[in-house]
Amino acid sequence: MQKSKKVRSSSSDRVFYGIIVVFLTLVSLCVLYPIIYVVSCSFSTPRSVLSGDVILFPTEFSLAGYQGVFKYKNVWIGFRNSIFYTVVGTVLNVIATIMTAYPLSRGDLPGRSVITKIFSFTMIFGGGMIPGYLLLKNLHMLNTVWSQFIPGLIVVYHVIIMRTFFQSSIPGELLEASKIDGCSDINYLTKVVLPLSKSIIAVITLYRIVGHWNAYFNAFMYLSNRDLYPLQVFLREILIASQVDADLLTTGENAPPIGLEHVVKYSLIVVATVPMLVIYPFVQKHFVKGVMVGAIKG
Repeated sequence: MQKSKKVRSSSSDRVFYGIIVVFLTLVSLCVLYPIIYVVSCSFSTPRSVLSGDVILFPTEFSLAGYQGVFKYKNVWIGFRNSIFYTVVGTVLNVIATIMTAYPLSRGDLPGRSVITKIFSFTMIFGGGMIPGYLLLKNLHMLNTVWSQFIPGLIVVYHVIIMRTFFQSSIPGELLEASKIDGCSDINYLTKVVLPLSKSIIAVITLYRIVGHWNAYFNAFMYLSNRDLYPLQVFLREILIASQVDADLLTTGENAPPIGLEHVVKYSLIVVATVPMLVIYPFVQKHFVKGVMVGAIKG
């Protein structure tokens, strides 16, 4: 068996690689430090956070921040609504994307190029915020859960990715064979196309889950009933508007410790981020494959 020759890098290559390693290390530290700092503050006492003792690791370990988060009633309202919006919204988005992308992937669809151009036009030009608000008002969707689903029901970018995947990864011979066997279009879609498209469906699902979970602008614009607010709106109030009522952080007779609202801010950031960190590993293996196939082929 012939041994493979070892490629020897020149001194200039080694210098270049060293610079890249140093640069990426610095970038990684810049990204990781704020995350570590937030987590450390969430596990520290209010006194240590106010005094600035927390630099990298928690000081005076405490769970007071998390206790305050789960005593804050708006957190439970936000969690309930965010879970509902994420689950229902993602299901509706994925179904609508499939129903749009599949016909556009069929070469026998009349006017396919015109429809595709109309969809693409909306990626460049939009009606704007005020017309969108007036439209939902005239449709009587303001202050309803539908205002969180309908405006972003179809994302054209996702439709294009899925359409390209169908065109490039599903052989046309399968359609011809299914027609010979008497398979209808709906059966071909559900029993042939979708089982072969798990990777791209996982990608679109992850996109929409993250999008719905982190969404706050539509709720901020179209909702006035606080019982319908998602978690991110309450998080915005706490982080930006500083609307934390310390009296709501306790149900007992003892007053909350001074500075507890600051620890609650960090703890709530961690609590709002953890669900996405838990979901991502389960779809990560499909994520790279689906994006590469859907975006490059064809």
